[in-house]
Amino acid sequence: MENKVNYYGSLCTEMYELLHPQAPQDELEFYLSYAKPGDKVLELLCGSGRFFVPFLQKGFDITGVDLSREMLDKLLEKEPTAKVHCCGADQYETKEQYDYIFISSNSFSLFTDQELAKSVLRRAKELLAQQGRFVFAVDTVHSAENGDGNYHEVSSVKTKEGFLLKLKMCERYDAANQIQYYPSVYELWDGEQLLQNEQMDFQTRLYRLGDLDELLKQSGFAGYRVYSGFEKTAAENSNSGTLLYECW
Repeated sequence: MENKVNYYGSLCTEMYELLHPQAPQDELEFYLSYAKPGDKVLELLCGSGRFFVPFLQKGFDITGVDLSREMLDKLLEKEPTAKVHCCGADQYETKEQYDYIFISSNSFSLFTDQELAKSVLRRAKELLAQQGRFVFAVDTVHSAENGDGNYHEVSSVKTKEGFLLKLKMCERYDAANQIQYYPSVYELWDGEQLLQNEQMDFQTRLYRLGDLDELLKQSGFAGYRVYSGFEKTAAENSNSGTLLYECW
């Protein structure tokens, strides 16, 4: 099962690299806190490697999976010998069992289709070793945004070639289905000349505390904890922008 809605193309990947070259330190430390020496680690939706690379540099045996070939190519530029696989998170086939599996950057919210979300959870459980941990985060309904229906320029960066890369975005929230829509256009300019443009139908599912309980049980997880932040405070509601799940 594939979901090309949130596919990261070449311009999107380039802007992501320029705007987010490194993982936020508090988030990185949160995910690192679950990894023990000797663990086999799997990062699903590893992207261009801003979490993957620090794990690798600290000596962890880590494998990455991502659907975007463009993102993985960026990762391999940084770490040419990295073990990565280009496929959907629910399609990764291996006989390996992992002590620790994680999805960073709230990227689980990219699975807006609930059957796909369930498929990813089931696959993660199948790949998880006994006593292992699966950790991921989601965006909450508290972060919902509604715009005025128009595209607005939200980012503009210079590429290493000296071109101007612009991102224009529109915001719409479907409260009934808890889906946040961010239709986006990436444009690459050389002065007044448009060299390339790329459209992205960016969507995320927003969650309330409790929304994932049944899916986690159906996917075979025996238990889980939910945190409201990287300091691992137990979540009491959905008022934070993020919910973090530790599952086993």
